[in-house]
Amino acid sequence: MKTSDLTRLGIITSLGLILFVLESLAPRPLPWMKVGLGNSAVLVALILFGPVQAIAVSVVKILAGSLMIGSIGSPAFVIGGGAGMASVSVMALLHRSLPGLFSTVGLSVAGAVVHQFAQLALAFVYIGHGALFSYVPIFAISGLISGTLIGLVVHFCLAQIGKLGWMRNGG
Repeated sequence: MKTSDLTRLGIITSLGLILFVLESLAPRPLPWMKVGLGNSAVLVALILFGPVQAIAVSVVKILAGSLMIGSIGSPAFVIGGGAGMASVSVMALLHRSLPGLFSTVGLSVAGAVVHQFAQLALAFVYIGHGALFSYVPIFAISGLISGTLIGLVVHFCLAQIGKLGWMRNGG
């Protein structure tokens, strides 16, 4: 990886971390519900650099962000972190195995919905209470909404990044 690409990836990672921490300070309608602004950096890294770099951005965002907000090792860290890794893995798999089939918004929605369902599954493993699955409809709707919002943000950010000449291989 060239130094300029590594620098760009560092900037993207830093922005993802900042957004993750700032969003943790914002009030939430429900304890688990947030838009996932930090995930915009993960999606940008996936599109500009590829799956390995996107996973690296996600890991740094989850570990360093959780350390900064004091949630590392907590149930929220385990559930949210596990769901975050499931999300980036699915987005990377879709992006790599079906190139061009999913738009930025489509990748984001897929990642957000997987994140929501992975949270439910991990919470079930953690707590062991089947009533958690009664939240499937609200989790699905919130994944669709947040995935669409983040996907649109990333779509417009990529347009601006393209003007900066940051796009690799013309893509």
